[in-house]
Amino acid sequence: MIKLIASDIDGTLVPDGGYEVPAELHEVILKLRAKGIQFAAASGRQWASIESIFDPVKEKIFYLSDNGAYIGCHGRNLFLNPIERKTVMDMVDDVRGMEGLEVMLSGPDVVYLETKDRDFIDWLVNGYKFRVEMVDDLTKVQSEFIKISVYRKTDVETHTRHLREKYGDRLKITIAGDMWMDCMRPGTNKGEAVKLLQESLSITPEETMAFGDQLNDIEMLNQAYYSFAVGNARKEVKQAARFQTDTNLNQGVLKILKLLL
Repeated sequence: MIKLIASDIDGTLVPDGGYEVPAELHEVILKLRAKGIQFAAASGRQWASIESIFDPVKEKIFYLSDNGAYIGCHGRNLFLNPIERKTVMDMVDDVRGMEGLEVMLSGPDVVYLETKDRDFIDWLVNGYKFRVEMVDDLTKVQSEFIKISVYRKTDVETHTRHLREKYGDRLKITIAGDMWMDCMRPGTNKGEAVKLLQESLSITPEETMAFGDQLNDIEMLNQAYYSFAVGNARKEVKQAARFQTDTNLNQGVLKILKLLL
């Protein structure tokens, strides 16, 4: 019997940066919960963005946000994984000197930006529904940070190779789609977040189903026996998953969840 479902959002439930999921998904989540099946949204997004997507059921699901650096439910932080401050500031200094890249720092409840790119800011606020605070200097922000995000309009993986080599032993670094490189405290990932949730709820991997499409989903898929790659997933993700479903645009996740009912 399935007792826990964990799903990525961008590229899995919606297109990257998308906002709307079918209303039917909310209805299915409530029906699954009535059968004793928990649902966790696992994403690189901040929890407020996840909550806005799942607003009709926001009190009924878990948020595994910031790639597992934040675990919570309905605005309540249950567990945080902060990054050592010097590492954060070193990364900010390096990204500032690299053309075409933007850096965003995630606190527990707010993301901090010093960019002048209004289109980028508007996309985060109106597309991702992030809680954004604009600052003149990121190094002056007095907050703990749970994630560093490096953004590029395209091909971020190629243009951040130097950063991954330099910080690979100081951070957990993962590529999330074509535009984002996410950095967390070592040992932090969606899989560890799912594992913590499983242990808290006395649920085994054999009772867990997970869905993903990107490299930052692989640890989560490994933590679930019923691991699904959506049809548009990267080949590495399809190789890691036991099963495959339809693409995100064709509601691959929803199709499998409806089968459980």
